[in-house]
Amino acid sequence: MNFNLIYSQGRVGDKTEHTIRGAALTAQELEYMQGSKGVCVGKWHPPASDDWSTCLPQAQETLVSLKKAVSISIKSDRLTILASNTCSASLATLPVVVEQYPEVIILWFDAHGDFNTPETTTTGYLGGMVLAAACGLWDSGHGSGVRPEQVVLVGAHDIDPPERDLLHNAGVRVIPPKEVTPNSVLNAIGDAKVWIHIDWDVLEPGHIPADYEVAGGLVPKQIQAVLSSIPSDRILGIELAEFKAPLESKDIDSAINNIRLIVDPVIA
Repeated sequence: MNFNLIYSQGRVGDKTEHTIRGAALTAQELEYMQGSKGVCVGKWHPPASDDWSTCLPQAQETLVSLKKAVSISIKSDRLTILASNTCSASLATLPVVVEQYPEVIILWFDAHGDFNTPETTTTGYLGGMVLAAACGLWDSGHGSGVRPEQVVLVGAHDIDPPERDLLHNAGVRVIPPKEVTPNSVLNAIGDAKVWIHIDWDVLEPGHIPADYEVAGGLVPKQIQAVLSSIPSDRILGIELAEFKAPLESKDIDSAINNIRLIVDPVIA
């Protein structure tokens, strides 16, 4: 399948340079698989250990550019693939997707809920607040419009207690790792089109390095099986986020092979 490839090289809350590098390496592999170049988006800033209130304004130009690139892409008949450095990049993408496809289901593969607000976050990490912003629980300045019932958290298993209350009260569906099967996901999406987000920390540590890994996650073949079961004409786009690219080449090769294994059923 031909696809439109976009990749982010602008800082959106990155605390190290590894995720910027990871997005570039992911894009490089996807370019090789398709035989054409992707669209690079973003203004580079050095990584920092700041919180959302500092890094969000800094990411303004990158997020606006990502919004424009994804908006153009999803109006075409081709699959959109975004290789992003952090989940925070989805502050720009999700409002655009629901604007164009109001009934879309968002499959959010992530170890975490990403449903904190400025009032509930204990870390200040912007990536942990993305879905809450998209659902209108706080104003990121980049839009919202996602209805909580459109979101399905797939593989989430490390959720803060206040965040869990927000998810429950909002009506976000959660499929824990042991219940992630093609049938459970297909039942959750029904006949809707889907937008898929994968934060690599949803995987059991050791498969694809990510910044916020936690034990008890999925394995690559589990995600591969789910993606293989969804009809290709129902998938609008896929976001691949938070690949913390290691320095050793052998570790990079292993991680890239797992990324290829997971996405190949969709783009083949």
